[in-house]
Order: sequence, then C-alpha cells, then structure tokens
Amino acid sequence: MAYHGPSYGLSRECQMKSQAKFDLHRAREACDWVEAVTEVPLDWPTSDGLIDQLAFGHALKDGIALCTLLNHLQPGSVKRINTMKAPFKQRENVEMFLKGCEAYGLKSQDLFQVNDLYENRNLYMVVDCLYALGGLAQKRSFDGPVIGVKVAMENKRNFSEEKLKESHKIIGLQYGSNKGASQAGMTAYGTGRQIIPGEAQKNLSVDGQKIIGLQSGSNKGASQAGMTPYGAPRQIIPDDLL
Repeated sequence: MAYHGPSYGLSRECQMKSQAKFDLHRAREACDWVEAVTEVPLDWPTSDGLIDQLAFGHALKDGIALCTLLNHLQPGSVKRINTMKAPFKQRENVEMFLKGCEAYGLKSQDLFQVNDLYENRNLYMVVDCLYALGGLAQKRSFDGPVIGVKVAMENKRNFSEEKLKESHKIIGLQYGSNKGASQAGMTAYGTGRQIIPGEAQKNLSVDGQKIIGLQSGSNKGASQAGMTPYGAPRQIIPDDLL
C-alpha cells in the first residue's frame, strides 16, 4: 500500500467522517458471513481477530476471500484468483470481484472503489457492499448462509390505454381545492367594506348603507387640487414676500 502521509484540513475531516461511519458490529457480521459461505477462515493480522477497521481491511484487501465468496454465490464469476502477494495482483482480485458483483446484479451505488479497500479509505462501503450482496443472494435463492435484507422482487404493472386515460380526469391534490366556493358577492380588492354584525344588518336602512364607515378612512373633504407631483421640487417663500 502506498504511503500518502497524514491528512490535514478538509481531507482530514473527510477521513474522520469516513471512519465514524464504520460499524464494527456490522463488519463482524459480514466477516462471519464470508467465512461461513467460503468455509475458509480469514487471515487476521493478530490473534485477536477483528478488533478495528484496519484488521478488517487487512483480512480482505488481497481479494482472495471476496473472489472465493462470489464464486460460491455464482460459480465461475471469477475465472482465476491470484494468490500472489504482489500489490497489483491483489488489486486485480478486488477489481474482478467488483466486476463480478455487477454482473451478478448489484447496482453501481452498492459497489466500492478498489482504493476504498486496499488503502483503507472507506471501509464502511465494503461492509455495505457485502450486505447488499447478501440481500441479492437471498433474492436469487441462495441456499447457504445469508446476511442483510432480501432484495424485493420486481412487481411490474401493465395498464391498458383506457385505464391510463381515466387518470387524466382526476384533479391531483397538488392543484388544491376551494371546496365548491366561488367569488360571488365579493368586493373588489382594496375596496372598503362594512363590518356589521348579522342582527344589526336587519335594522340598517338604505340611506345608512350609503355612509362611508370609519374603517374606510376619511379625508374630511380635502382634495389633491394644486398639489405637485410626488418628488417634484417646490418653492418655500416667507409670508412677508407673498
């Protein structure tokens, strides 16, 4: 593995977030599933087994266990597994595993990059990939040990042309509804209106309806005659010069 040195700034922050997403319990279940399917114990760096994410990456980074797992799920997925310890051979194993997973039916968003595993960058994505692979194996009726949630079967619906046209007659909820109300009897926007209780309206005469209510405001008979337009300059002359 290449040595990239310590990370700083944004790279350090992204690295810390990636490490925080790694769940040791889920990783242990994934490793137990790999060992149960392949019937071959993983190679741990110490006798303590899986103690952290670095041990998880060490056990899977050569790609041998992953390729063996995929061949048990679908025989012949990986034609030849490299057993050499050369880094490029180990990376080739991981790459063949990813291509085999995609051919098996996994979506691209369920896969990880080779460097995510080989350089211990995003090991949580490796765990998620194994869970997704286990769920897909259940869908394909794998009769061995399982892990994860079974992928749902496709339930495609075929509607006739007449049935599709019926949907055009329905007003969607996103258009809203006025519950049968209309604007009949409404006054124009900005027009004053009398706020009179219902009982008082019965005793209101025709002449009383012609009176402008106080809530409508009043200018006391004033007009705008002789006023200059808004913003225009005006002369201020003392009274003794008039």
